[in-house]
Amino acid sequence: MAMIGSLNILAIFLVSLISLPSCVSASREGLPPGSPFAETAATSLLPQGIAVGDVTSQSAVLWVRTDGPMTVQFEYAPVAAWDLVSKMATAIAPVARSPLFTTGQETDFTLAIPIGGLLPATRYRFYVVAGRKGREGTPTEARAALQGEFTTLPDAKSHAPVTFAWSGDLGGQGLCRRGAVGYPIFDVLGKQPLDFFLFLGDTIYGDDLCPSPPNEPGADFRATNLAEYRARHRDQRAAGALRRFLASVPVFVIWDDHEVRNDFAGPFDSQMPPGRQALREYWPISVAPDDSQRLYRTVRAGADLELFILDTRQYRSRNIDPDGPAKTMLGAAQLQWLLKGLTESTATWKVIVSSVPLSIPKGGGGGASGYDGWAGGPGGPGFERERQVIVEAILGRQMKNVVFLAGDVHYVQANAYDPNGDGIPDFHEFVAGPLSAAPGRQTPPNKELRPTTLINETGYMNFGLIRVTRSSFDVTILDEAGTMRFSHHLAAK
Repeated sequence: MAMIGSLNILAIFLVSLISLPSCVSASREGLPPGSPFAETAATSLLPQGIAVGDVTSQSAVLWVRTDGPMTVQFEYAPVAAWDLVSKMATAIAPVARSPLFTTGQETDFTLAIPIGGLLPATRYRFYVVAGRKGREGTPTEARAALQGEFTTLPDAKSHAPVTFAWSGDLGGQGLCRRGAVGYPIFDVLGKQPLDFFLFLGDTIYGDDLCPSPPNEPGADFRATNLAEYRARHRDQRAAGALRRFLASVPVFVIWDDHEVRNDFAGPFDSQMPPGRQALREYWPISVAPDDSQRLYRTVRAGADLELFILDTRQYRSRNIDPDGPAKTMLGAAQLQWLLKGLTESTATWKVIVSSVPLSIPKGGGGGASGYDGWAGGPGGPGFERERQVIVEAILGRQMKNVVFLAGDVHYVQANAYDPNGDGIPDFHEFVAGPLSAAPGRQTPPNKELRPTTLINETGYMNFGLIRVTRSSFDVTILDEAGTMRFSHHLAAK
């Protein structure tokens, strides 16, 4: 679907405003995203809220799910333009309005719409207006609207500071949605000055039970088919704190194993296609023009930051396979994409986002042979041969300011790596999480990459916060109460 460009037609907006019911026009009076009024007005028609994702300097993906088949329209403009409209100015304001879409059962009534023609480094406000269909496709009087906001990223020539967070692992080992808030850590995240959030997988634990009580009812089953995966995603979105967060902070989402089942290898798992479909339906993920199922992608945020978000699941060999030239976590195409992108990147900081860690030997689970992360361990192989290809590219091409971000293991670890043994770190890795899951068992990194461990700590929910500038990369780990547990400063080389 082509991106929807900006429209400078105030009259269209005013007509739509007059024709909509009072609950919709009232929600346009500058209420903050997630305000009690806006949320209450749309509870019955838009129960999973709204979201925005895969934002760039000129585009974004807007997301909504309706409660059954409905007509949906998106309106968006810079916040300054909405403020102008609210004052009923006579000047023409740049308010864009999408075509009228209809949600259907084929996507579980979800809708993700790419929009374009946006201004870099600009705060936007958008409204999602939904109504049940009338006899001739016109909306009935049962309508609702929700408001969201996001900021586009700076363009590739701007040396502007960028702040973002990352974590993963939501609702595992019985620590699921509880009460109306659901997951309080998202309210803590929402207080941070974020340009975006990286969700590093395990957005659901489809293969885990969430007994009720103490959790809210709705997820006390293991998902094995599309309907069940969809139900588990819907259950997560019933968490009020998560809905509020997604209405105001853009997300970049990648999966790990529990969107399907523990430690799955995509090409060999019959449950991967329905798990992948549900993931794409329930998150605002852009669609690559050359491959509708591709999940790995880049994010350019100004002159100083480029992220390479890896898909470590869809193409991987079995964990049990012996390590060697035939074993892959990324697949040949993704590996070459990563190496080419790193080589050609002009960003000061090059960040490789991997759902699984580089050097923590993470067992295959259930007594299975083989290791699920990059590193192998006692009695089982990892994916170290392919990891070494990446490491040799970093060293051989003398890449500076490379940082890995990871999750998955349910505790905090940070390592400075010196694989060539010259006493100078060649790259760093920071591991965060969980958002809500049982703490993991602390494991030291294996020694092949010559790590210096900066922190190795477990026992609390957490996320990582990063501020990037032309000269620095500052990392902080915050727990679920917002207390700082770790910080580290990297100076650009």
